[in-house]
Amino acid sequence: MPKILISDELSPAAVAIFRDRGVAADFRPDLGKNPEALAEVIGGYDGLAVRSATRATAAIIARAENLKVIGRAGIGVDNVDLAAASARGIVVMNTPFGNSITTAEHAVALMLAVARQIPAADASTRAGKWEKSRFMGVEITGKTLGVIGCGNIGAVVATRAIGLRMKVIAYDPYLSHDRAVTLGVEKIDDLDALLARADFVTLHLPKTEQTANLLSAERIARMKPGARLINAARGGLVDEAAVAEALSEGRLAGAAFDVFAVEPARDNPLFHAPNAICTPHLGASTTEAQENVALQIAEQMSDFLLTGAIQNAINAPSITAEEAPLLKPWVRVCEVLGGFAGQLTQSAIKEIEIEYVGHVGELNLKPLTAALTAALLKPSMGQGAVNMVSAPLMAHERGIAIAETRREAQGAFGSYVRLSVTTEQQTRAVAATVFSDGKPRFVQIKNVDVEAEPMPFMLYTTNEDTPGYIGALGAKLGALGVNIATMALGRAEKGGEAIALLGVDEAVTPEMLADIKTLKQVRDARALAF
Repeated sequence: MPKILISDELSPAAVAIFRDRGVAADFRPDLGKNPEALAEVIGGYDGLAVRSATRATAAIIARAENLKVIGRAGIGVDNVDLAAASARGIVVMNTPFGNSITTAEHAVALMLAVARQIPAADASTRAGKWEKSRFMGVEITGKTLGVIGCGNIGAVVATRAIGLRMKVIAYDPYLSHDRAVTLGVEKIDDLDALLARADFVTLHLPKTEQTANLLSAERIARMKPGARLINAARGGLVDEAAVAEALSEGRLAGAAFDVFAVEPARDNPLFHAPNAICTPHLGASTTEAQENVALQIAEQMSDFLLTGAIQNAINAPSITAEEAPLLKPWVRVCEVLGGFAGQLTQSAIKEIEIEYVGHVGELNLKPLTAALTAALLKPSMGQGAVNMVSAPLMAHERGIAIAETRREAQGAFGSYVRLSVTTEQQTRAVAATVFSDGKPRFVQIKNVDVEAEPMPFMLYTTNEDTPGYIGALGAKLGALGVNIATMALGRAEKGGEAIALLGVDEAVTPEMLADIKTLKQVRDARALAF
């Protein structure tokens, strides 16, 4: 009988599901707060069910000799070391949709509370005061709500706000025009333009390298005077000290935060700022949401341990045991193709076309397309927000058309996968295959033939095809202390645009990229990770 350890508080109904399905479940919610004790016992379990208190670190995972699956009851997987779990072959699952309504409703509640100063008025009244004239609020009817990030949760907030008769404008580079029309929101292509117009601003983004400190002090200074800011998404998206200063100076009329850069938040500049509401990460804290995610994760983990079925996996495809040996190398090809295109795409995706050429076209394409789509969306949505199960639905919700084509073998390679991504700005194509060693290889980028093995860290440049570029690039990377492991070059024609795809030994930082872009031949440079 498989054994599951539940190291966080989880609904009793979830525990019952495990036991009714034939999975032994040890409910020990205090272990999540004691990593030493967790490390001592984790080796005896096949599965680990967690919420947010347990941190499944590399050190914990190293002691988990028998662990096969980690289930996160919720969307965020920041508390699970995905790289360590993947290296040990441990499937990591989450419940990406269970908290959406609850989190969206909390954001709306914060917006209403900050508009009418409800917490401060409550405290004043309980203190025996009757300061009716002090707490002058504003109506939200007719006001403009700026939604930053209009994915699953942001879209729910937008529809609720429209129901409250607000005008909704949305900034999301990956929001298509058709999806915006369906939601009834006005798409804004420039974040500063949204900040200048919005009476209320709410964030609904994952925290990634691109979104960290998105609302910097400079951007907060550009907000409409008297605006109110709500963050119920992720800590670290906003410069909290700058918000506190803007509140103190009266440039912002209010702010409501449910998440903070450092949690648990014992002290924070916002705690001492006027007209600020702070709650302890309550976005998912409703009876319905906790029950939903607990039941979902219990079902998913039981199915996996008893039948091998994989649902909502972050780091593994949904593949049957019979299909796994044939599909595994091609799933990896699709993941690197989607990851490559996703990391280069910076505007709304309208359509993706996937060509399966040769014998790969005879396989079950559903997991391949799902793996590719998930990898394509992850750079914009965050690792925990999308997986192979949810990716097709999320693509549909964003108005992304997906076309699959099977073709007979042609060209130099007997079988390969070609991806074309059409955005509102351009179409980008990339192709890859499986070599005899079972590893993926890029074979074409932008219709230019190349041969490059994906590596954990890579640098991609487009450049003018002029003498001396390779030497200049090598010298620049050497000066930056970046060691080149592999290099693939290609060009469409002599003297035109050329591309270079380099495998490097360490991550190329934004500062390094800025320095690389100073080379006169460089048209663009991007850091990639696989």
